[in-house]
Amino acid sequence: QVQVVESGGGLVQAGGSLRLSCVVSGIMFRFNDMGWYRQAPGKQRELVARITSGLNSGGSTNYADSVKGRFTISRDNDKTTVYLQMNSLKPEDTAVYYCRATSFGTNYWGKGTLVTVSS
Repeated sequence: QVQVVESGGGLVQAGGSLRLSCVVSGIMFRFNDMGWYRQAPGKQRELVARITSGLNSGGSTNYADSVKGRFTISRDNDKTTVYLQMNSLKPEDTAVYYCRATSFGTNYWGKGTLVTVSS
């Protein structure tokens, strides 16, 4: 059974930082692409950052334009965990953040963690 569990959300003031974690079990983590997505109230879910499997190299990354230079995605294959370091947070970053694992064409989602940025 595949499990995707996010943590690390919370309330932070604008300009602050948070680090989200996503622990994955039940799949061969190091072979799978991982992504962070977010959904703000009344809006569609959108891609925030993605990292490929990359095996020993750690994977290549890409980011939404709105978070480039502020957010960093990384992965620890030994811990089957993907991280999202979020710096210089803005009120518009407020959303539920979801982790997605892609394994052999199947996507597995976590339940999300809420990030609230106050102005």
